[in-house]
Amino acid sequence: MTSVSDCFQRLRDRGECALIPFLTAGDPNLETTAAALRRLDTNGADIIELGVPYSDPLADGPVIQAAATRALGRGVRLDAVLEMVQGLQSELRSPIILFTYYNPIYHRGSATFLKQVAAAGIKGLVVPDLPLEESDSLLQQAQEVGIEVTLLVAPTSSKERIQAIAKSSQGFIYLVSTTGVTGMRTKIEDRVQDLIIELRGETDKPIGVGFGISQPDQARQVMEWGADAAIVGSAFVKRLAEGDPRQGLESISTFCKAIKSALVSEA
Repeated sequence: MTSVSDCFQRLRDRGECALIPFLTAGDPNLETTAAALRRLDTNGADIIELGVPYSDPLADGPVIQAAATRALGRGVRLDAVLEMVQGLQSELRSPIILFTYYNPIYHRGSATFLKQVAAAGIKGLVVPDLPLEESDSLLQQAQEVGIEVTLLVAPTSSKERIQAIAKSSQGFIYLVSTTGVTGMRTKIEDRVQDLIIELRGETDKPIGVGFGISQPDQARQVMEWGADAAIVGSAFVKRLAEGDPRQGLESISTFCKAIKSALVSEA
């Protein structure tokens, strides 16, 4: 796996927009998660976001909450997730970003947590409940072990806050497309285009748009608005959970190809 920043740079050199699918680790089981990571890696994913099951996922909508609840009910925990990812290091081209809430980091101690995550081969980190004002220590410690911590910009963020986040975020900037939780939506708010333009005035760091993208045409729309990545979560989690694992894997493979095709095909 390469770094998140290097992946974005290669895509920019080719004039491509990145596809970042999201999966919940351990739903329906870790063996299927490992197979799903391989499928996404070979069917168009550029970077993959992997969610650690958590009991109180404040930023997640019903699809991802349900997946996390199922995984936790089967006993999936952080150590098992990291062990699974470590076993795939030599197989995957796409860098893995770990999506986790702050409590597991606090419980282990940030230095210990980051060393374990780095040892597993994970290249990035998204912590949705970590405030910008309290992020400096984690950002510095992560940089020391080769992990890039990506910060989130919300539609309600002030200009001053957008400037601060753009300056601090590592790897790329995660632009949340809507107020509220993750989930599949029928329309991407026009405000997203304005936010991309505003961010472009502050930084040349890549911008990824997430929360609500569920169809190829929506991914293409955010690309045409100037985004460097489309982040697609609930739509992948839902497809993987439908039917048996074999059917779920086939479904996400087909869907991944369709999304990526929308991001690279001619207008």
